[in-house]
Formats: sequence, structure tokens, C-alpha cells
Amino acid sequence: MVLVPGDKLPSWVFADLRTDHAGEVGAVCIYQGVLKFARDPVLRAFAEHHLATEQKHLRLISGWLPPAHYSRLLPLWRLAGCLTGALPALFGPKAVYATIEAVETFVNHHYEEQILVLARQIELSNLRQTLLDCQADEVAHRDEAAAAARGFSQPGWVLRAWCAMVGAGSKAAVALIRHI
Repeated sequence: MVLVPGDKLPSWVFADLRTDHAGEVGAVCIYQGVLKFARDPVLRAFAEHHLATEQKHLRLISGWLPPAHYSRLLPLWRLAGCLTGALPALFGPKAVYATIEAVETFVNHHYEEQILVLARQIELSNLRQTLLDCQADEVAHRDEAAAAARGFSQPGWVLRAWCAMVGAGSKAAVALIRHI
């Protein structure tokens, strides 16, 4: 039997779905943070479009994960997401695009790991398809950010360090969220 959102899932799936849910909560907050400070109309349109997609992802993942299994640290992930969007927005489009590219590069790999595991679980093929659909959107976001960033000079060491910190922070957050 192939499972659908709302069905009882095997317990081993909850840790991964908790990371996906918290990540989508954070992603929504990233774009909200960008929109609080960005004034560039092109950047605002980029953020508004991506915010709508991340809100859709959050609804999809929420359909699979019972609220009892949400991360208990969601307020922290909301704050981290808001800061991850707001801080680069204070420095302009180049910083935002570089940040989004860094975040989405991590998210692509994170989803890919789960998709590979789910490939062997026929009963979870609908969940796998949900993650594949979300991953495709995230890759499109990464590629759109990278294309937009090409219009700017190469990032300096501060922006490169920030993006490395964003990637490392995302990895550390996933490790923590799996348990809390």
C-alpha cells in the first residue's frame, strides 16, 4: 500500500521530515527577512516569488509530518531564517543572491540524501515524489540566484565567509533538528 499525507508513517521517517519541516519554516523566514529590508524592486520580486514557493513546500511537508513531531526549536529556526535573509538584504542584492545560492546548494544535497533512501521504499513513493518536487524548486531557486549574482563582481572574502557559515550552520541545524 502506498502511503499518502495523513497516513501513519514508519517512525524512522520522522527525523528526516522534522528537518525538512524546520528547513521550510526557516526558508519562509529567510524571504520574509529579505522583504523587510530589500528596496530593490527586482530583488523584492525574486523574494516574493520564492516566498510563495517556500510556503507551498511548508504546506506539503506539514501534510506529511504530524505536529507532535515538529522541532521544539522552531522559534530558533524562525529567528535564524529571518537573520539569514535580513542581514544580507542590508548589504544589497549581491549578498542576498549569494546567500540563497549557498542555502539552496545545501538543501539540494539534503533532499537528495533522503530521496535516495526513499527510492527503496515503495510504500513511501508519494513522500519521495513530494521531496523530488520540492528539490526541483530548490534547485531552480539556486540556479536563479546564481544567474542573478553573475551581474555583480566576484564576492569578497566577507561574503564568501558568510556563505560558508550559512552552509555550515545549515548542516549543524539539521543534525540538531533530527533530535529536537
